[in-house]
Amino acid sequence: MESARCKAFLAAVETGSFTRAAEKLNYTTSGVSQLVAALEKELGITLFIRKKQGVALSVDGEHILPLIRSFVQQEERIYQSASEIRGLSVGEITVAAYPSMSAHWLPLIIRQFQNDYPQIQVNLMEGIRQEIITWLEDGVADIGFLSMNEDSQFDWFPVYKDRMIAVLPKDHPLAHADRYPIALCEKEKFIMPALGRDDDVVDMFARYNVHPNIQFSTMENYSAISMIEKGLGMSIMNERSTFNWVSDVVKLPLEPPEDITLGMAVPSLEHASSAARKFVEYARKESKLRINDEKG
Repeated sequence: MESARCKAFLAAVETGSFTRAAEKLNYTTSGVSQLVAALEKELGITLFIRKKQGVALSVDGEHILPLIRSFVQQEERIYQSASEIRGLSVGEITVAAYPSMSAHWLPLIIRQFQNDYPQIQVNLMEGIRQEIITWLEDGVADIGFLSMNEDSQFDWFPVYKDRMIAVLPKDHPLAHADRYPIALCEKEKFIMPALGRDDDVVDMFARYNVHPNIQFSTMENYSAISMIEKGLGMSIMNERSTFNWVSDVVKLPLEPPEDITLGMAVPSLEHASSAARKFVEYARKESKLRINDEKG
């Protein structure tokens, strides 16, 4: 199986178009079309449904996608290993993270990493927990930065703790209180981020047997904060996700106090590419410095 055909297939999946895939790969549109057609002929299945506005994966294409992605990744690992043997450090990694981590912690890691390994390309994706886990499982991302889950099947490395806070409108009755009681969420108009299921918040409510009065759901915390600012309700989120967001809201620690452990997940550090292992090494080093700073 030729890797060029597989890469053309993956580019078409990512862009939804042979034309955009050709731009990404510096091929002609007909070249990408011919590569995909050759792969379909080789496998004996139809990978795409052709439409006027682009292409969409067929049922067979969806089934074969993880296998082809794994095939291309294995080829990349072979070249990376060969480069290391020659004394070079080249490659490409994809990192998926919560927006709060990609905005406030990861840029430093990426800068330090690329200063030492300028030939390793780092792609950064942002998403909610459900998306990051899917990207890791499907092989789209090499490393994920998210909150800890004791049932995780990934190799896990803690980075730092972040406290959970209540975000309230400025005219809320408890706006000047020292803390916000978690149990009051049953009586509030609660705004739930992360497509209506923020796992960190849901798990917290379950521990205290609290059933929030969910009135709205959003994709991102930023949207929830804007709604809170307009008086549409309140929410609970990790504190760093509210940083650098100019808004006229009130932020209170919770009662009882709650925090989450944020860290990085790797499907298998042992089988990860050399570039991914290097990035994990840098992130773990930085997390140890952060923990020591916090203790000091």
